[in-house]
Amino acid sequence: MNPTFAICMVFVGCCSNLVFLELLMKEDPGGGNLVTFMQFLFIAVDGFLFTSKCGRAETKIGMKNYMILVAMFFVSSVFNNYAFNFNIPMPLHMIFRAGSLIANMIMGIIILKKKYTFDKYLSVFMITIGIIICTIISGKEVKSTVPVTANSVPTSPMNDLFWWTVGIILLTVALFISARMGIYQEYLFSRYGKNPREALYYTHLLPLPFFVLLISNLWDHGVIAMNSPQVTIPVIGIAMPRMIAYLIGNVLTQYICISSVFVLTTECASLTVTLILTLRKFLSLIFSILYFKNPFTIYHWIGTLLVFIGTIIFTEVVPKIKKSVQSVFGGKQKVN
Repeated sequence: MNPTFAICMVFVGCCSNLVFLELLMKEDPGGGNLVTFMQFLFIAVDGFLFTSKCGRAETKIGMKNYMILVAMFFVSSVFNNYAFNFNIPMPLHMIFRAGSLIANMIMGIIILKKKYTFDKYLSVFMITIGIIICTIISGKEVKSTVPVTANSVPTSPMNDLFWWTVGIILLTVALFISARMGIYQEYLFSRYGKNPREALYYTHLLPLPFFVLLISNLWDHGVIAMNSPQVTIPVIGIAMPRMIAYLIGNVLTQYICISSVFVLTTECASLTVTLILTLRKFLSLIFSILYFKNPFTIYHWIGTLLVFIGTIIFTEVVPKIKKSVQSVFGGKQKVN
């Protein structure tokens, strides 16, 4: 896979992955654990066949270290997907997860005793304000995500707000666990060398036994998926439950997304990767708002712009572009 093709696959894989996820959550908001399990299972099987060579390849990092990494990865993944069960709409979910820079900075200050420049603090301040604006406005428009049926009991606004608050807490905890995991990953890679494929495999394989604790939840939502209306897949002409088709699409596009990002990190400069992933998140957000008709006010737009501008400032995209342009034109002048 060359870099140009990998860039295309990031947009195709990651953006379509969120589309399939939102389609699933629209029909079954509580199915986040089932989605997480299927993603983990698919990537673990792929890693077993092609990364560990069916268990024959030696690991570069010890299992004890992987278990610590896996515990954090499992909890953050489950919390992020389970938050949909608590009245969290997809746009707010995407904006909130963009606040990872805030969590990383706080964890870096506390654990690594890092100090940052003024522009870093400015960018984090902008991201924080943006997320607060979106969260407050969304909090005024909280609606239950539980599908309404003939036998369902209407929920009260206070009840919806309470569970929405639980969802926000889950997203916040997941954000800081992910930040701590990133610091621990950085430590492991600095000590044992960069082994992203191996880490990807074991962080998806080792958590699988933990899903035994969620077996009842997985079974219930698996039944819901199997009982969804039948659809015929156009290309292959096979009929299957609609949610199963969405789930297969989500798992496959998740694999394409992760694999493509891996290629970018090894083949492209960090500036290119940052630009692509930031643009991908923004396009996914816009598509979610327009296609799924999610509520999005002017205040949401202001908050979103603050988040993405703050992200660009934090990653120093503009200075790096300016430096690259100067080096290119400067180099041409020297040649002439």
